[in-house]
Amino acid sequence: MSLLVAVCALLSSSAPVSDSLVVAVRTKVAVGVGHKATLPCWLNPSQSAEGLEVRWYLSDHFDAPIILYRTKKLEVASSYVGRVGFGLKDATSSGLKEGDVSLELLNVTLKEAGDYTCYVSSDQGYDSGNVKLAVTEMGATPLLSALWKDDMVNVSCGSEGWYPEPWLRWSDQKQDLNPKGVEYSTDSSGLLSVHSWILVSGSSEVSCSIGISDQEVKEARVRLQSRSQPQKQESGSWVAACVAFSLLIAVLALLGVLFFKKRALLFGETEKSGSAEEKEKLLLQDGVQPTDLARKHYENVKLEETANPYIIIMKGIVRDAHCTFPDKEEVTCLTAVKGTSGFSSGQHYWEVSVGKESVGLKLSWWVGVTSATIYLDNWNIPPTASNGFWFLSSSRDRPESFQFSTEPNVLLPVSSRPQTVGVFLDYDNGELSFYNVEDKRLIGTLQASFKGEVFPFFNPGKGDAAPMEVLQGPVQVPFSGTMNSAD
Repeated sequence: MSLLVAVCALLSSSAPVSDSLVVAVRTKVAVGVGHKATLPCWLNPSQSAEGLEVRWYLSDHFDAPIILYRTKKLEVASSYVGRVGFGLKDATSSGLKEGDVSLELLNVTLKEAGDYTCYVSSDQGYDSGNVKLAVTEMGATPLLSALWKDDMVNVSCGSEGWYPEPWLRWSDQKQDLNPKGVEYSTDSSGLLSVHSWILVSGSSEVSCSIGISDQEVKEARVRLQSRSQPQKQESGSWVAACVAFSLLIAVLALLGVLFFKKRALLFGETEKSGSAEEKEKLLLQDGVQPTDLARKHYENVKLEETANPYIIIMKGIVRDAHCTFPDKEEVTCLTAVKGTSGFSSGQHYWEVSVGKESVGLKLSWWVGVTSATIYLDNWNIPPTASNGFWFLSSSRDRPESFQFSTEPNVLLPVSSRPQTVGVFLDYDNGELSFYNVEDKRLIGTLQASFKGEVFPFFNPGKGDAAPMEVLQGPVQVPFSGTMNSAD
């Protein structure tokens, strides 16, 4: 009699189960590394699963389930403790009471991609369904580098941190382009890198797009301009004649905040560790190599005292004078000034204000370094890398782009104009990097073979309401990683 009462109590404690169990699943789910994955599985028609046995297992490991639910108790495999449980297939679901036995997996890793089986059984029968979990990882924004040979340019594109294998596409303003090659490699964490190169004319605009689906794409674009009669470069004066730059021009998906390794080095930000860490080895000949927090090398650069009648200098601020210029409206070295002191080794960082909230951003300026000792008397000599000038410039004639002091010209499309430009000189590695301090973004990097002493180099340009100011900061003090002006 007592056994009959117990059976009746059990039957009344949960909704009845049909004679034939039917399991329905969503066959494919894709999530990013570190995100939450819900593998939908439910009974159809809807009925309670509270009194059933539910088993989720990977591949054919039936006897080693990830979770096992029976007698209203949940058992979890030791390697999944704290990361797995029942989830909801949608926002309206009531869970087990309505037969929703979906699996929820937190902090997904690459190794957890695969085929999962949802197995539900009762005394009356059983059924199962398979769900394929695809784990993806968006890599870094493509980094482009360019190497000139005669009137042609070898443009290289690379990116790290992808999964699964991404596609790469080159295009110009009219059509897709066929690359000279595409190479893939896998790092120790299982993430993939892709590298490709293409040969184009010296006057062209090309883009490199990388993605793992049509909805997840990262793109970098560069416009190249060659002079009709480029000057012959002096032998050895521009040994590493390449320009490396990373530009985020178009991201065709909601990607959140993008982090560059160089940006993290500059601003002391901490990136997620492990397989998702973005590494920076993509520039031509490893052009940009992380070494230390750039701000740890902050230099309080001073403007050189000069009797130049074409500029006004006062307490670190420099602007063009209100006068008639021999070079007319053209910006030349006539309005340039060096900083002190010079550098012949090591790493050095300084910041330059190129705008004020009260008067707006400057459109005309140069910021960089120079090895030239006398340049005012020869202001008509082109301030190019072959003549000892390495800088980033902005022009009122081209507000939509920046330009490097290279031959041929390299124009970098501008997505956001900086109010403050950070300059990081790595003399020994031959690198000069420029940052948008407010956006915490790398604008671009010049590779060069520096010889002798180089000096900070400034030009306030002409015609702007805002002056240029060399900002003073702490010396040799590690940066805390926070800035009031940063997003």
